Amino acid sequence: MNQWIEEAKNRPIPKMLFSELWYENEICILFADTNLGKSILALQISNMLSKGVSIIGFKMEITAQKVLYFDFELSDKQIENRYSDQYSGHYIFSSNLLRVEINPEQEIPLEFKYFDEFLCHSLEKAIIDQNAKIIVIDNLTYLKTDTEKAKDALPLMKFLNSIKKKYNLSILVLAHTPKRDASKPLTKNDLSGSKMLMNFCDSCFAIGESAQETGLRYIKQIKQRNTELLYDTQNIIVCKIVKETNFLEFAFVGFENEMDHLKPRNNEEQLNDILALKKQGLPNTQIAEKLGISEGTVRNKIKKAENL
Repeated sequence: MNQWIEEAKNRPIPKMLFSELWYENEICILFADTNLGKSILALQISNMLSKGVSIIGFKMEITAQKVLYFDFELSDKQIENRYSDQYSGHYIFSSNLLRVEINPEQEIPLEFKYFDEFLCHSLEKAIIDQNAKIIVIDNLTYLKTDTEKAKDALPLMKFLNSIKKKYNLSILVLAHTPKRDASKPLTKNDLSGSKMLMNFCDSCFAIGESAQETGLRYIKQIKQRNTELLYDTQNIIVCKIVKETNFLEFAFVGFENEMDHLKPRNNEEQLNDILALKKQGLPNTQIAEKLGISEGTVRNKIKKAENL
């Protein structure tokens, strides 16, 4: 142990890339439901890192660096629309931010059996050619055919881990969540292929939709290794998606409780969930924690159900 610690002393302390949510040399997963702004936030983070200027409300401990943004989601025209004022007065990005997309006319060479094998090979080649240390992949479903199956998720995460260690990379991967109940708090189980992906990533955070008003989002820390859990249910980061002139972005609002932003539950559905968990033998405190409600609410609901 002492020898390991002595060797570790010679390596630099990982610096924050996006507050305590993503550090250097980590594979970090950002997941959310469709149309909640994953790409908006990911490109905003990439822009911040490429310019060495932090986003208001968030911390960054590095100077400007080259960022490779693998964009498998948006077309160049969609990008132009997001970062211009009605297709004029375009936002000027740093030359450190390089966008990469798939060439649809490229045929798969004979030495590759599957498309995803060729895609991973091409991704690694781009990293080598550009000598970039910060990588953003938007999104996970293009690297493998089915991330919800463990057999497909495992090779993918092993590949990302191998290139992370080989080239000393910091990797942010965007992923989807299946259809979820918006009245329940975000958890690691909301990530597609959650168990395998969560085991192999270093950190993870998610975007939730606030029920309070349109355009309001919150960021929640799901997994961390380099820090304590800071942005959990009691202390989520609330943001609003805005576009004042020519840059679509997450604007920091403050820190709040996730329970205040969830969709109100149907009383009958909530009671059924409480009774089902009670039937499993769970105590009221655990039921309350699972459902994101108070222990008193659980106790009162059970009492009323017994009196019916």
